[in-house]
Amino acid sequence: MAAGKSSALGNANDESLRQRKPLNEPVGSYVTEHGREMDKKLEQHETYEFGGPWGVAAIMTGFPILMYYLWICLWFYDGKLVHPTSTEDIKPFLARMWGHIAKDASPNAYAWKVYSGNFFFQLFLALVMPGYPQDGLPVPSLGYKTLHYNCNALTSLYATLITSALLHYYNIFRLTEIIDNYGHLMTVSMIYGFGVSLITYLWAVMTGTAIRMSGNFFYDYFMGAALNPRIGPVCLKMWAEVRIPWVTVFFLSVSGACKQYETLGYVTPNMAFMILATGLYINACAKGEECIPQTWDIFYEKWGFMVIFWNLSGVPFSYVYSVVYMASHDPSKYQFSTAGYVFIYTTILVAYYIWDTAMAQKSHFKMQTQGITEFRKTFPQLPWNTVKNPTFIQTAHGNRLLTSGFWAFSRKPNYVADWTMSLTWGAIIGTATIIPYFYSIFFIVVLLHRCTRDFERCSRKYGKDWERYCEVVKYKYIPYVY
Repeated sequence: MAAGKSSALGNANDESLRQRKPLNEPVGSYVTEHGREMDKKLEQHETYEFGGPWGVAAIMTGFPILMYYLWICLWFYDGKLVHPTSTEDIKPFLARMWGHIAKDASPNAYAWKVYSGNFFFQLFLALVMPGYPQDGLPVPSLGYKTLHYNCNALTSLYATLITSALLHYYNIFRLTEIIDNYGHLMTVSMIYGFGVSLITYLWAVMTGTAIRMSGNFFYDYFMGAALNPRIGPVCLKMWAEVRIPWVTVFFLSVSGACKQYETLGYVTPNMAFMILATGLYINACAKGEECIPQTWDIFYEKWGFMVIFWNLSGVPFSYVYSVVYMASHDPSKYQFSTAGYVFIYTTILVAYYIWDTAMAQKSHFKMQTQGITEFRKTFPQLPWNTVKNPTFIQTAHGNRLLTSGFWAFSRKPNYVADWTMSLTWGAIIGTATIIPYFYSIFFIVVLLHRCTRDFERCSRKYGKDWERYCEVVKYKYIPYVY
């Protein structure tokens, strides 16, 4: 059956755009012998990434230090990037930095109670709340078995919102306190990041479920040993990706708004923007959770320090520096004109639409290749989130590469939109300080590196089919630009 024609695809009669098998039939059985051989190679450790053992050791040491440094500059030094004023000042400077950490970022009882309470509450909700059943992609290391996921992030989010509102209303747990204890909570989150990474690594090694191992402890601890760790029906990798980071990010924004209201008597449009931005993100992750099992993170990436630490600590405590700044500074330092507010609110809403629909298009296409044609309806369902009669390239491996919808114009349209949103999270405080732009600066480095890894892997996996795909979808990121 020939694929339908899209204006970005050229001649629909081209064999490279021809559907060789019905789209709504499962693709797992179509993984060819050639594809299985390629998958076996990809399931073996071949080369070091991130600079190898020395590189990952530097990352694991440097990122916590950087997180402390940026928080200190933001909270205590008006957002200025402080440094020793002379060689003689190096030792006193380090002493001052340590003093801030020891006093205002110690892992105190409050931080343990709040972070651990949310951690285990979210795990409890994942275990008991009703959800939407969804199968993942066929996993090569499991003999192309598909794992089952109970997607209950949305009901868990509603339960979390109701619980937090009741606790705040009855003065059992005041949301304002979260932002005031930012440093303490950040330290506890780091301990969780290192600890959970170690426990998961040891569990995989001792149970014989470790895959793609290099033999170097530091590198394997960083990259991970386990692919699909679970507690009962809960996929820990997907749970940690959605429940901890984005719930924490959202409530940090809410806490900042509560603090502003108690201090100023109103919430600034800038702080309201961060509630909107983080609220859109956590709701998107929850409402579209059934799309996550088809992503690279779940299907291929192992669950090691790189993913665990960033989900448990890095994302929640380095992505909303703008909230930290606004909660501790007068609104006059970051106030916009009406036109400025209209522009930045419009920008994030447009970027969100492209990101949400592009992700849905790709995930629904992958579901269609598994024979799934009915999709979950959660709020909000945006127009064009499913491509009708999509065109694709059928590979010799057996997989199909989507060439319709937003994916006809760019190989990574979701990344461009996602990065644009991250830029607005910093831009909402204008030029008051560069620190809130850390998210977008770091994120673009991560995305470019991930694209390099992804494109190299696809080139090895699909060979000439990948070359054909790149000829059809010419632009990596921005259509007609790059």
